[in-house]
Amino acid sequence: MVEGVGPLSREDTVRRTLAATLATSTAVAVTTFSAAAPAPAKPGPQPPPKVPVATGYGGAVSSVDPNATAIGLDVLRRGGNAVDAAVATAAALGVTEPYSAGVGGGGYLVHYDAASGEVTTIDGRETAPAAMQPDAFIDPATGKPYPFTPDLVTSGVSVGVPGTPATWQTALDRWGSLSLADALRPAADLAQRGFTVDPTFALQTSENALRFRTFTSSGELFLPRGRVPAVGSTFRNPDLARTYRLLGARGTGWLYDGALGAEVARTVQRPPLSGETDLPVPVGSMTTADLAGYRAHVQAPTSIGYRGYDVYGMAPSSSGGTTVGESLNILEQLPEPADDVAALHQYLESTALAFADRGRYVGDPAYVDVPTEALLDDTFAKERGCLVDPAVAATKPVAAGDVTSYDGICEAPADAEGVDTDTEGLSTTHLTTADRWGNVVSYTLTIEQTGGSGIVVPGRGFLLNNELTDFSTVYDPADPNRIQPGKRPRSSMSPTILLRDGKPVLALGSPGGSTIITTVLQVLLNRLDLGMSLPAAVAAPRASQRNTANVTAEQAFIDRYGAALASYGHHFAVAGPPGSSASEIGAVAAIELGPGGQLTAVAEPTRRGGGSAGVVRPTLGR
Repeated sequence: MVEGVGPLSREDTVRRTLAATLATSTAVAVTTFSAAAPAPAKPGPQPPPKVPVATGYGGAVSSVDPNATAIGLDVLRRGGNAVDAAVATAAALGVTEPYSAGVGGGGYLVHYDAASGEVTTIDGRETAPAAMQPDAFIDPATGKPYPFTPDLVTSGVSVGVPGTPATWQTALDRWGSLSLADALRPAADLAQRGFTVDPTFALQTSENALRFRTFTSSGELFLPRGRVPAVGSTFRNPDLARTYRLLGARGTGWLYDGALGAEVARTVQRPPLSGETDLPVPVGSMTTADLAGYRAHVQAPTSIGYRGYDVYGMAPSSSGGTTVGESLNILEQLPEPADDVAALHQYLESTALAFADRGRYVGDPAYVDVPTEALLDDTFAKERGCLVDPAVAATKPVAAGDVTSYDGICEAPADAEGVDTDTEGLSTTHLTTADRWGNVVSYTLTIEQTGGSGIVVPGRGFLLNNELTDFSTVYDPADPNRIQPGKRPRSSMSPTILLRDGKPVLALGSPGGSTIITTVLQVLLNRLDLGMSLPAAVAAPRASQRNTANVTAEQAFIDRYGAALASYGHHFAVAGPPGSSASEIGAVAAIELGPGGQLTAVAEPTRRGGGSAGVVRPTLGR
């Protein structure tokens, strides 16, 4: 022992051990084909296999990507906890899922602390610049809103102040045992070595090729030699590897108070246009002062009881916790359904009601008086549940409820005020982790649209978000989600953790824009009410009713339930063109915590090309 220095705490010991081991850990060994190189080298070793279900002990990780899941599991095996693994996995997803998440985005993290039994959340949502005006989405040349896509989503004006690095640092400071540098190192190695391009990455690149060609930095990175990277080739991002290493070495102040922040602000105000397309690219007003003023909020979760479970989610600025919670409360008030079709009818009706209330009341609580307590009140849910006819679907849209006066007594339905415009992108990504000590993380992160704003910060290897398009496109002073300077746009991200008798039993979440809410809810319905195993609950076909005339549904759902639910009066629209990235609803990553420490990690078997779940040990033995 060095004189004057006391014995190391457990956290200090773990931190130092992990720092040493992760410095020499290897990510996925693949051939190194630079995005600017003329052709891929000989095929390298295959990436880790995609395993949608894994059962075992000692910790678990579930995500959409096998490289990211492998990195998270390696952190757990080396003594890291659920938060360490979550940050490392999220950073890896910024490499392999750059169109869905990364340094330039934001998200929401829910954490269960095994030592205290407490559930706490981090709101890392992006914020509007201080100079953003109510007419920011109006084209001055026409006096009308910019076309949403590709014009508005491909712009500097759509970029919010990133919250992801602040979320990572906040989580590590509060609950982690790794430094930020150590947590980012495996992802930096992965970005340097590269990963194998799969059909999903190639499809998403192709779908965004026009937007990427608009910017010199984006085209150079994602369209080498002007072409979409071939499936099976190896994609490298050395700029992102350097960014991760510098962020680890210099800390998040490099972004929020330093040179990287200045580069981000400059890119938003003066995007690096290539001149190859005629997209208008409205510029943004973000400044270094906006970055310096950003904070990730540590806050209490939403909480409701459902059939003996305590369900915890994200409070506003996300609408996930209130809308999932209200829907569950409504379902709990309804009579037991006769069969699965009747249960699905109730599910669709409950979400329509909850989405009506979401549109009327939910926004950033720093700017809007959000009636969270009322929205999650059982008496309010009972009154809303009165509007669910067991035999007939209500005409959509339905009206919002009155949160100022409710007594649980059924009243005639009010007239609807109109449909809340949905502008949330279908991208985003989710990961779930659990460790040997019983800590659990459910973390959804995003850059909004698939490909975000389309703008890569020159020389830094990451895309900027287009989160501000989640504000209502047309300004209305009565709209809780109206544009306001410094405000966080409403989100649907719904990372969720369920406890029973004070212990975690299930954690899950999903990407998918506003369908995130219904995806999480439908998996819970499948698992808790319809008796499915967790793998079956995740794999089952999905439908999403968000208070619109038609239910958006996967074709498989329509094939299985469409005719039966049509007899109730439900109308369906297929989710996106076949073969497109919009044809699927959600991409769940979940972990179930069973007796004796057994963990069941579950990812999608096919959606988004299939996810990847893993456990530290398949058996109790070492």
